[in-house]
Amino acid sequence: MGLSVTISAADAQDAEHILKLQYLCYQGEAELYGDWSIEPLTQSLDALRTELEEGYGLVARLGDEVVASVRARLDADGTVRIAKLIVHPRMQRHGLGGRLLDGIERHYATATDPEAASAKRYQLFTGHRSEGNLRLYRSKGYAQVAAQELGPKLTLVTLEKAA
Repeated sequence: MGLSVTISAADAQDAEHILKLQYLCYQGEAELYGDWSIEPLTQSLDALRTELEEGYGLVARLGDEVVASVRARLDADGTVRIAKLIVHPRMQRHGLGGRLLDGIERHYATATDPEAASAKRYQLFTGHRSEGNLRLYRSKGYAQVAAQELGPKLTLVTLEKAA
């Protein structure tokens, strides 16, 4: 009998597991851009805990193991900034990333808290060479709204969709 993946809200107790998974998942991005100093690889556990406290996060579990995660926070202008969508390499291409994006959007779309319910748009970003990420985001209705060259190897692509 196989285990099924469950998705639930992340909490402070998940932080260490998320950080380890984040470190694993961002190795490919670091290699793609030739930069191992990217923030997801240098983020501290305390900083991750702060992100979870100040925003909203989801984790996907296979049994007790955290195999995917995403975090978001709502800005004062009504923009939900989605960040650090990660899926364990062995679990990629099975729809988990899409399910996590759907979960973040559903959280803000159905929020009873007036502040969370004020979401007007969802926004996220990725590097220009991260084709899998771009493909996923576009398939979920996100469209490019900006591109910022951060250096000779990296252009940051910002994508957005209405809430």
